[in-house]
Amino acid sequence: MAAKQKVAFLGLGVMGFPMAGHLATAGHEVTVYNRTAARAQAWVEKHGGRAKPTPAEAAAGAELVFACVGNDDDLRSIVFGDKGLLAGMAAGSVFVDHTTASAAVAREVGTAARNGGVMFLDAPVSGGQAGAEQGRLTVMVGGDEAVFDRAKPVIDAYARSCVLMGPVGSGQLTKMVNQICIAGLLQGLSEGMNFAHKAGLDGKKVVEVISKGAAQSWQMENRAVTMLDGKFDFGFAVNWMRKDLSICLEEAKQNKARLPVTALVDQFYAQVQARGGGRWDTSSLLHLLAND
Repeated sequence: MAAKQKVAFLGLGVMGFPMAGHLATAGHEVTVYNRTAARAQAWVEKHGGRAKPTPAEAAAGAELVFACVGNDDDLRSIVFGDKGLLAGMAAGSVFVDHTTASAAVAREVGTAARNGGVMFLDAPVSGGQAGAEQGRLTVMVGGDEAVFDRAKPVIDAYARSCVLMGPVGSGQLTKMVNQICIAGLLQGLSEGMNFAHKAGLDGKKVVEVISKGAAQSWQMENRAVTMLDGKFDFGFAVNWMRKDLSICLEEAKQNKARLPVTALVDQFYAQVQARGGGRWDTSSLLHLLAND
């Protein structure tokens, strides 16, 4: 059990709202900030604590500051400037960023934090909204071991696994691997479910059988049935997956990794968006096959 600390959480979307809630439930003194102030007020009404109008004010006096926003630019908007969180953080405090962003921006923020005497961890998460709500996220961390050891007991309030992967940027690189693997898995699962349908098989029986063998995956266990039912209005949105895959593909240009399947699946997701499915779950790849 982590010692009770004064913390701040910036970004109260579908992930950040419950993550900050777990920190409050664990007994930490939580101050929140959200770009839409009404969302921050709703969090305070549910969990207590305080809301502040700027990142700097939210971060002032906090021992640890957490953030979970949309992308590189969103992260920069809350970190830098007179109202940014670094302007409010005291030397010796820790900034933990849960945003899925580029490794480059993680290093940029890490350098700026270090220059201001603030310690930094890039710590993207996997597990989706359900994992955030259940406090069972997987957290991939980049940074110094001593800083990780200080932050991990607090992060454990909403994590089932929290692992230090290497220096700053390593958390984001690991999250890229995660998204690359998910993209390929979902395309394979979609093709398999479509094949079963075309072959006249009972798709749900097929899943029941093959999920006990080598084809088993989290995606199969949690998405196959809803895919077969044509239900996609939930889960991790295609728009966000395309953002993540663009980060993967850009990084691959730098490190020369070949991502032929990832690039192809990204194109398929663009087709889902063109069908109006930008907010659909990433399992909606099946929609392209089943409705050609």
